Amino acid sequence: MRATRSRIMTIATLLLVAAGLAGGLTALLLHATRDRGTSTAAPPSDRGGGQVDLASEVADYTSRFGPDHGYRQPGDADRTAIAEGVGLLLDGRRAQAERLLSGRDFTVRTILDRVSGHRYAEVADRTDASDAPRGWGRVYLDLEHRPRWSVQVPHPVADLHTEQLGVRVLRASPGGVLVIAGAHRKAGQGNSADVAHRQDTVFYAICAELVRRGLPGVQLHGMAASAAPGYDVVASTGAGTAGRPDGGLLADALGARGFRVCRAWVRDCPLEGQENMEGRAAEAARVPFLHVEFAPGVRAGGQAAERAASAVGAVTRRWATAPVTT
Repeated sequence: MRATRSRIMTIATLLLVAAGLAGGLTALLLHATRDRGTSTAAPPSDRGGGQVDLASEVADYTSRFGPDHGYRQPGDADRTAIAEGVGLLLDGRRAQAERLLSGRDFTVRTILDRVSGHRYAEVADRTDASDAPRGWGRVYLDLEHRPRWSVQVPHPVADLHTEQLGVRVLRASPGGVLVIAGAHRKAGQGNSADVAHRQDTVFYAICAELVRRGLPGVQLHGMAASAAPGYDVVASTGAGTAGRPDGGLLADALGARGFRVCRAWVRDCPLEGQENMEGRAAEAARVPFLHVEFAPGVRAGGQAAERAASAVGAVTRRWATAPVTT
């Protein structure tokens, strides 16, 4: 009798211990779920995304760009859906974003940039590697921090090496979104692929979505060496004034790194970007926007490009910690 009672008590004790462990594990899982909230972090099944050198990835992407092919005019529904898909991704609603973007032949994947050690979501057009690419662009979004700012490359290849400068800027500060146009600026009929001067492009729609969320942006351009004699960089706030404090910080940071800067809000400079469409959208919302032209020697790579990206980083790091404006 005593032996039976002892066995019953032992079994009961083991069951209580097992129940306690199960309850503790459940609490930990619930706590972890609450902590994730609406973060843009990739789900566990996707966190082991491919390791790449982001600079090489972008170089391979843009190597196919040419002035005579590779662009198709998007429709209103295309632009709207792709911009909304990027917005959903910014909100951490990845499954919904993937469904919406897939309907427009865009993919989303997680990559680990082995140079910076950071994880990014890549939003890419499925037609990029086809014989007839649409040229609608690509987006890289920091998955480890809340999105706070953008770096925009409207004329990859045409403005030589600006796409690589964009990668350097993205790597330098947390919370960045890199938006790269999907074709050479002369690829379409007329100026249809010149995304800095048109509103009917996927590039503009995405940048406008970022502005709607209050994200400031810096747009990178390349000028000829003869365009601004005596200067390495032309820094401007485009058609607006909301970015002037940030423009001053940028110009000071560039000057401190040995670059000669023409400040468009102080004197007349060439290539001020007054007609830039993304800048106009930002100004209408009173969101800071910087339009920056770099001479060839600055963006060609090496130490000069590193110093330039570091100077831009003085602004993007401030944006990364500032509250969004909307």
